[in-house]
Amino acid sequence: MATHNAPDIRLTPWSPDDLPLLRRSNSPEMTAHVGGPEDEEMLLTRQWKYVELSARPAAEGRMFRVGLAESGEAVGSVGYWPRVWQGEDVYETGYGILPEFQGRGLAVAAIRAAADAARDAGGRRHLHAFPSVDNAASNAVLRKAGFHLLAEVKFEYPPGHWLTSHDWCRDLTQAD
Repeated sequence: MATHNAPDIRLTPWSPDDLPLLRRSNSPEMTAHVGGPEDEEMLLTRQWKYVELSARPAAEGRMFRVGLAESGEAVGSVGYWPRVWQGEDVYETGYGILPEFQGRGLAVAAIRAAADAARDAGGRRHLHAFPSVDNAASNAVLRKAGFHLLAEVKFEYPPGHWLTSHDWCRDLTQAD
């Protein structure tokens, strides 16, 4: 299976074996800006969606396990998937790095590697991310990863939960 490399990290397509990582990411600390932890049924549904997404052609999106390049230790997740945003076919991205690995630049490396994977997949020019305006760390990651802040928007995530978010965009035709 193909992997995408970046400094310090390796992205590997999400697999059925990654459920423990998803469970570790489902903590109050990791989900504070997206509506809180999911129950077990919702978590298993998310796991199935991630596995299914990673089995499709790359142009239809992909979820990745983020691992340390040297040891392979799982440190988080990142992905991209298609959506229509303001009348345009785009990719959306999301990511999370486990708390004990935060502050090392791994999220920036992971989001850059996911942007490269989305560019390689083809089909869409723009990659968007929608962190809460209150999530200073996530907004900083996107800035450092080469995204441009477009606007403050109302964004529904998870379904039924409206956030005031920043709309960050990266043009996949442009180099870093």
